[in-house]
Amino acid sequence: MKNKSSLIVITALCVLCAVSFWLYKNKTSGSTLNKEARDFAVTDTAAITRIFLADKEGRKVNLERKNNGWIVNGKYPARTDAISLLLYTMKMVDVKSPVSKSAREAVIKRMATSSIKVEIYEDDELIKQYYVGHESMDNDGSYMILTDLSSGENYDEPYLTFIPGFTGFLGPRYITDETDWRDRMILNYIPPNIKQIKLELTENPDSSFVINLKSTTQFELNKLNGQPITFDETKMKQYLAYFQNVSYEKLLTEYNKKLCDSLRSSVPYIKLSITDTKNETKIFNFHHKNSSFEINKKYGIDYKYDPDRFFLTYDNNKEVALVQYYVFGKILPTYAYFLPKNSVKK
Repeated sequence: MKNKSSLIVITALCVLCAVSFWLYKNKTSGSTLNKEARDFAVTDTAAITRIFLADKEGRKVNLERKNNGWIVNGKYPARTDAISLLLYTMKMVDVKSPVSKSAREAVIKRMATSSIKVEIYEDDELIKQYYVGHESMDNDGSYMILTDLSSGENYDEPYLTFIPGFTGFLGPRYITDETDWRDRMILNYIPPNIKQIKLELTENPDSSFVINLKSTTQFELNKLNGQPITFDETKMKQYLAYFQNVSYEKLLTEYNKKLCDSLRSSVPYIKLSITDTKNETKIFNFHHKNSSFEINKKYGIDYKYDPDRFFLTYDNNKEVALVQYYVFGKILPTYAYFLPKNSVKK
């Protein structure tokens, strides 16, 4: 009888152990699945070699890390600020909260029509894939859903994601417009690489000039007809320093064909030609931008042309950009800028 009781106790204990083990396994499995479904962040962003972004409107951007920086769609240098922000976002993104059951279906349906697909690679291996959706109603995060790379299927649960310490949504950081990814810098010359600068002012040709660089310390300043101009050497050195890291405000090439075609066929009011030490010449044509009622009202002056912005055509007239006088004005003076100051009579 005693042996029989002991057997019953042992059997009961075995059953309890088996049930406990089954419950533990299921709980652990569910926890692991939940953890994997919310693992959006890439810890080592320095190892990322390629990022692919695509939206539901058919726009695609392929960003590749090269020895000399990131390249957009195999054609253009990428904006370093945008790359840095995207990599930071990919590293710091975290889950703020799961999506409630009542909102889950609506979030998934909206993401199915308006999300951005994100693929992240190390070398040729896809290490992370997820979809970036719309922002929450209070604009304090963006909805995302992760893909299970082992099956190729998305996880069932979307999450509201955010960056700790940042208030706002993350979608705009995942840019799918090629134009917005392109590096905006179009002038980056240092004196040792410049052979000649020619500035032709078509509306004031007598004020045009040519600078010839014999070396980094020897310069010539002439009018277009070759007449020498006496100049202040300090002003000349300062002027030559202005040609580094000069960027446009917005590229217009893909946005307004009629405007771009009109500018390409019109005579610029300033033509800037830069020849480097390899005898390669680049030409930059500047065009007036008409003022508007709003601009004139802002300044209280009846301007004919916008006092803040104007247009630029460059790269053999293929590209058209909006630029600021604040940025470009200092490299577009008349030759009078270089003249020595008059001696003060005592």
